[in-house]
Amino acid sequence: MSSSSSSSSSITTTLHGSDGEKQVEQDAVVRLADGGGTIVNQIVYPRLHLIKMTNHLKSIMTMLRNRETPRDRFIFYADRLIRLLIEEALSYLPFEEKNVTTPTNSEYAGLKLLSKICGVSVVRSGESMEAGLRQVCQKVRIGKILITRDEKNNPQARYAKLPPDISGRRVLLLDPMLATGGSVSEAIRVLLEYGVHEENIFFLNLIAAPEGIETLTKKYSRVTIITTEIDRTISEAGVSLPGVGDFGDRYFGTE
Repeated sequence: MSSSSSSSSSITTTLHGSDGEKQVEQDAVVRLADGGGTIVNQIVYPRLHLIKMTNHLKSIMTMLRNRETPRDRFIFYADRLIRLLIEEALSYLPFEEKNVTTPTNSEYAGLKLLSKICGVSVVRSGESMEAGLRQVCQKVRIGKILITRDEKNNPQARYAKLPPDISGRRVLLLDPMLATGGSVSEAIRVLLEYGVHEENIFFLNLIAAPEGIETLTKKYSRVTIITTEIDRTISEAGVSLPGVGDFGDRYFGTE
């Protein structure tokens, strides 16, 4: 089992696989090969998929995290990363064989998506990902779920507008940040109430904190998570660190 890792620590552990033993940091993020999931702080999450980090992606993430990045550049780089994330997420959906004839009258053995999909954005930040989804999947149906906090800071669904046939679709749930996991857990609860099968939910986010990953997977172990980078931790206030600040405020200009 080949893997790639990021972050650093003086404590190491050993992974055994087909390519021999590999020493990795005990608290590292380890991306397992062939869609095998991700290890975060020694916990294996088989349904957590991390985009392979490249220098190019790291430079985009650096622009997003930089507090000095102006709003127009933030939007530009966020949109680029969102589209890359959506393209990655689609690779985890089921496909079936489809043969076509090319303009040269040759047969081509290809693939097509097996089932219908739809997007559901968690208002407001998740709406920043809708345009990217439409660019990749033309005429895709997109629903919305509004989550607010009550007087005890517990997330509560206040509004949901979803496709009437959503129970028969695979759902791409959109929210750029996963910090505590409370809001997205509430959104998933709503989707389940509408008849969506848990294993048909694919949660797309740009940055995920370990605490949010643990909370979400303990509650909904069959949901697939696709992310671009995993943060170090969350603050006492539940903010992802090092984070990007308030993604929605920076994207929509309401800081």
